[in-house]
Amino acid sequence: MAHFAKVENGIVTQVIVAEQDFVDTQEGTWVQTSYNTRGGVHYSPETGEPDGGVALRKNYAGIGDTYDSARDAFIPIQPYPSWVLNEDTCSWDSPVPYPTDGKLYDWNEDTQQWDEITQP
Repeated sequence: MAHFAKVENGIVTQVIVAEQDFVDTQEGTWVQTSYNTRGGVHYSPETGEPDGGVALRKNYAGIGDTYDSARDAFIPIQPYPSWVLNEDTCSWDSPVPYPTDGKLYDWNEDTQQWDEITQP
């Protein structure tokens, strides 16, 4: 079994788990996607660490994502207008790097900064 994304006009409209022979009988354009691929890296389903496996089409496809046939890559929906597409990973980069101090943050588009999430 594998994951396949139905692509209509460059947009993912459905993602299913199926055998290739089933997908071959379906209407429309279906493109295989890898559940364990993010940012052009394949991750182990057991450890969540990079495992050197085949990173299929840069990112796992989600409904509403774009399939760029020239790049042969799935590109997630842009999370904020200020974020820029990383051409290598086909993921979106924030204008300010996420803090690495171990705290949780949420992006604030108005201030273009990461706001710390505090517990009440």
